[in-house]
Amino acid sequence: MKIELLAITQDSEALIEKGARICYDSTENPETRKQFIQNLIKRGHLGVIEHGVATFRIEGVSRACSHQLVRSRICSFNQRSQRYVKESEFKYVIPPSIAKDRDKLQRYKDTMARLRNEYSIMLKDGIPPEDARFVLPNACTTELIMTANFREFRHFLQQRLDSHSQWEIRKLAHEILIKLHEQAPCVFEDIFLAISSI
Repeated sequence: MKIELLAITQDSEALIEKGARICYDSTENPETRKQFIQNLIKRGHLGVIEHGVATFRIEGVSRACSHQLVRSRICSFNQRSQRYVKESEFKYVIPPSIAKDRDKLQRYKDTMARLRNEYSIMLKDGIPPEDARFVLPNACTTELIMTANFREFRHFLQQRLDSHSQWEIRKLAHEILIKLHEQAPCVFEDIFLAISSI
């Protein structure tokens, strides 16, 4: 899994403060910005943090993970197409529960090899990639671009960092949180501290 921050709103926290200060007819103050933004979040005044936006490139996650990810409501996505891109040599994710058992791991790898072979045979037999892809597993890796505002990222992180979330999307959410916290610590500090304390 590789997560790359491609773009983020420049001076996002200053922009968020500016938007909120208009609401309250108050003056911007870089010295109190952190406390001001954190108070907005505590009070649930989250519309103002929507002015911050980030875009990530996500590589090497499974299709199973991407299906969970694209259910995030207010995000924009572009994903590698299995209709237009041939997957004859597809890579795949191995779940930890399978990787820890040598026999299960070998059966899993054998299954992936059979599916890869069946997919290639279908293509050679003239089946279009858009139909041959039906035999591809959810384990296939994929690549996506994801753009969302900070409010949606907070929602996504709160949902997907929960211990009940599936391990792969939880790992993805953790990587996104680290990068967002580096760039906009006031907006994401409460989530970052909550995860760090677990």
